[in-house]
Amino acid sequence: MSLTHSNLTVAKFGGTSVANHEAMSRCARLILDNPEIRLVVVSASAGVTNFLVKLGNEQLSANEREYVLQQIRNIENSILNDLGRPAEVEQIIDELLVQLAETANQPDVLTSSKLKDEILSFGERMSSVLFAEVMNQVAADNISVAFDGRQVLKTDSSFGKAEPQVEATKQQAESLLSPLLEDKIVITQGFIGQDNFGNTTTLGRGGSDYSAALFAEAVDAFALQIWTDVPGIYTTDPRITDKARPIPEISFDEAAEMAIFGAKILHPATLIPAIRSGVKVFVGSSIEPEAGGTWISKTVDHRPAYRAVALRNDQTLITVKSPEMLHATGFLARVFAILAKHKLSVDLITTSEISVALTIDNPPNTPMAELTDACIQDLSGFCDVKVESDLALVAVIGNHVEYDDEEGGSGRIFSTVTDDQLRLICHGASKHNVCFLVKQGHAKDIVRDLHDDLFSA
Repeated sequence: MSLTHSNLTVAKFGGTSVANHEAMSRCARLILDNPEIRLVVVSASAGVTNFLVKLGNEQLSANEREYVLQQIRNIENSILNDLGRPAEVEQIIDELLVQLAETANQPDVLTSSKLKDEILSFGERMSSVLFAEVMNQVAADNISVAFDGRQVLKTDSSFGKAEPQVEATKQQAESLLSPLLEDKIVITQGFIGQDNFGNTTTLGRGGSDYSAALFAEAVDAFALQIWTDVPGIYTTDPRITDKARPIPEISFDEAAEMAIFGAKILHPATLIPAIRSGVKVFVGSSIEPEAGGTWISKTVDHRPAYRAVALRNDQTLITVKSPEMLHATGFLARVFAILAKHKLSVDLITTSEISVALTIDNPPNTPMAELTDACIQDLSGFCDVKVESDLALVAVIGNHVEYDDEEGGSGRIFSTVTDDQLRLICHGASKHNVCFLVKQGHAKDIVRDLHDDLFSA
């Protein structure tokens, strides 16, 4: 077949979509029903990454480490058993499991970011091999091939949160990947890449979506499909309120705000390559693909005042205070230089005459804590530093929410949360969001109240 920008589609499947043989088979049939899907990006099977994080981040005894390794073997071997244990696939999986055990038993694994990334890569590497075999068995034909995406997705050496090298990735895709797409459905890995020295890197939490978008950009795809366990993007997390509604279409701007401020359907960086290359993004459920989903594109037919209410837990608030700030210049530059040095990304920021309050993400199950003691020590060298945790970020996403009017402005939002204890408010910096920092224990109630008020019609 001749592949062009007009028909090539990249599909990405998350951990629950490739959790077991049954789930993989369901996804295989979905792919076979859409001949335009030629490149498939898969996550590790559900549960595997959590076990891999344990191996790389927790002080485990020999018995505890073996127990975790056995849990991973059980997940992979369950799929392998359902496939009938084909010899070639069994050999590859066994070799990867041996390599994983050897890497996890390295004495410096807890202090080496490079080894942590190597450990985390095994989940995707195994699921891609198994998924390719599932595809071939469901199709009763040798139509797919597992491909080591590290050969294409090139990054820097920032282990745990690697930055992709876009041009190098595109060059590698043109020479190694695109020719394969002519004859095969290619199954590759999300989340992982490779630096210029041949070391395995990871793109950070949620990096499978991001890498899928980078692959879509690199092969000049028309569309990127992200298949998960939820039929599209909702007005809020359906687990918080049963009044949440699916959103059929959403703009890149709105989706970016939702991703940044907590909608777990999309990794925040996913839309960067899509916007850059004009790739349309679809989000749907691999469990019930007939339920439709959400299309994300540059232009949409309808731009409502309120699009969604997002929640992001595990926020850390840092307040830096110094009398030297008063009528001084360069204080903020100094603060942000330190944050940049420690590779910290700030979400919200407010300032007063002598203090600055800012938030950063501090999620669980990540290879490294976002806020390090070294960063706090550097800041403490010239100002008082206060750190608060157990906070959550609530964001109202929409269009022109900065205006204070009856139909679609912040006045209605603030009237809803007037009785809540808001630790920080960020308002007016963007026409697409109004944000609050609240105690994590109160966050779901606040989201529920806002959603009921703003989407009750």
